[in-house]
Amino acid sequence: MALNTRILLGLLSLLTIGFSADLPTLYEYYTEGGIKSGLSVDQPYFTLNGKNISIYSGSMHYFRIPPELWQDRLRKLRAAGLNTVETSIAWNIHHPNINDLEFGDGGTELEAWANLTGFIRLAQQEDLFVIVRLGPYISADWEFGGLPSWLLSVETMEIRQYNAYFLSNVGKYFGEMLSILSKLQFTNGGPIIMFQVEHELAYSPYPNAEYLQILYELIQYLDIVELLSSCDGASSGQNGTLPGLLFQTIEFGSEIALNFGKLEEMQPNKPVMAMEFYSGWADHWTEQHRTRDLIDFRDNYEQALAWPGSVNLYMFHGGTNWGFMNGANNGVGDNSNFQPITTSYDFDAPLTEAGDYTPKYDAIRELMKKYNTIETFTPDPPEVKGRRVYSSLDLNGQLRFENILRQAPDKIEDCFQSMENLPINENSGQSYGYTVYRREGLNIPANSALTITGHVRDTVMVLVNGVLISNALTSSDRLDTFGYWRIENGIVLLTTEDLNNATLDLIFENWGRVGFGNFYKQFKGLTDSNRLFLNYEELGCRTNWTIYPLEFKRSWNQNLSDWEAVDGSVTGPALYKATLTIYDDDITDTYIDMQEWVKGFVIVNGIVVGRYATALGPQQALYLPGPWLHKGDNEIIVFEHSPWPASQIKFTKDPIYNNP
Repeated sequence: MALNTRILLGLLSLLTIGFSADLPTLYEYYTEGGIKSGLSVDQPYFTLNGKNISIYSGSMHYFRIPPELWQDRLRKLRAAGLNTVETSIAWNIHHPNINDLEFGDGGTELEAWANLTGFIRLAQQEDLFVIVRLGPYISADWEFGGLPSWLLSVETMEIRQYNAYFLSNVGKYFGEMLSILSKLQFTNGGPIIMFQVEHELAYSPYPNAEYLQILYELIQYLDIVELLSSCDGASSGQNGTLPGLLFQTIEFGSEIALNFGKLEEMQPNKPVMAMEFYSGWADHWTEQHRTRDLIDFRDNYEQALAWPGSVNLYMFHGGTNWGFMNGANNGVGDNSNFQPITTSYDFDAPLTEAGDYTPKYDAIRELMKKYNTIETFTPDPPEVKGRRVYSSLDLNGQLRFENILRQAPDKIEDCFQSMENLPINENSGQSYGYTVYRREGLNIPANSALTITGHVRDTVMVLVNGVLISNALTSSDRLDTFGYWRIENGIVLLTTEDLNNATLDLIFENWGRVGFGNFYKQFKGLTDSNRLFLNYEELGCRTNWTIYPLEFKRSWNQNLSDWEAVDGSVTGPALYKATLTIYDDDITDTYIDMQEWVKGFVIVNGIVVGRYATALGPQQALYLPGPWLHKGDNEIIVFEHSPWPASQIKFTKDPIYNNP
């Protein structure tokens, strides 16, 4: 490319972020005269490169946003007047298997999301500073708090503690990750001004200072020189930090004087910062869609700014729990209080799941103009591209459960065991999806019952000779019956007549691992806490079981075959497909309306876009980003648990909540 062409493209890129000669950009203002120092807390206020700064930040997670839309969301954050974006780094995105580290070029399932450098450089291009939460634990309402599930396969593993195996894996991961992030530090010309070490360690049942000290020393050894911080609730005191080594931040959404006052007592003569100031809250299945009153949010946010305090809004843009990556709460121990989080992580945030502006966004812009005394150029909010309601689609194919199993990528002949301990993925086990346990050649007398002791993890469908026997989730009351986590020692009637040489299938669904509290030992599928009985006889391992891990990875989804015409004869769970043909260039976002379906998940062009459970609510529609569609034929597949699929796939412009 000729030099003058490169210069022209560079000028055009500046114009796209609203370049102006009247006011300096953030980077121009804070790097004028060269970079001599990073973020300092050696006084009761922040300085960056020797200049005063208040950190006005917003959280958004690169792993919850389509990579094609990262720039749009970052640009909208900067246009609100904020100067910093905060993001957590999810270990399970970057270390999906024991032997595979992925940072955007490893060819794994999550390659596009794993491009940390791409996201952080885009933030800098949009004139934003960056705060990074390193973990290894991040919480974030994310699957297993961001930890990779293969950690669970080692019996001696002690998570978030001074444990040799855990720390050796953290060291391998951090070594690769920080070699990338060290180049992106502010003092090296990048945008990262702060790194948070761990998260909410004070809420752990084992708030181990020795473990935190090891992390601190490891991070410093790996050439990280910017400010290191911690984050917990103010009421936790200093249990989750290293006083004098880690700058302490706190999390809250109200009672500003109480929280900032406690922080000033614990950490005198330092600036105060809310690393999580809640703009809303996450939704769980079975609950109403949660919102935070605009006036309540605005008043408390203004009080925090006026303190004066630095504030990171959690979340500024929540995004979506793509695939099977939603987390859960309160499901540890016996799993009886399991609370899975919805696919939508809208969070009632200033930017909606689909990137629309809300009244909270307007309130933030107004308050930034009032309280930010450092004048730098702030671009106008970008125009929001409208969504499209595509025409309803008739189903044009079905794949019965037996034909799904015939195409399963793995088939294991063994005693039953949890999904995390299955010998697949280079002995990393199965992390997500469904696990099928099949027992063939059973003689089942009439009126026989199957008992699964303990609480299932998390749902189970029972098929006898391909016919669904257990209750489909057609109402929220079904959660209190066999097949769901709430009941202990569930019993289901298998047959009213004698069956010889029968096939029994148990299809377990991982509906999200808990990521908060004492969540360190949790397994999915058939676990050590479950035993199976046919009447009074235990179904142990005298005859081997066949185990089929169904992970629904993209390449497998795109190569499914043996589709047949939809004929209404399906007797159990199945896959159904339809084709969305787009003839024009108007390819925009939409929502898939799932109100006429029962329970399952949706795949679009190979990507699992999320789960639905319409009887539970609140979520009734799945966000489908326009960049994941293309001109021509687009394949939409639905995995429906029940034998009663809807006749069509329908679309809607906006999200739908039923608020049970």
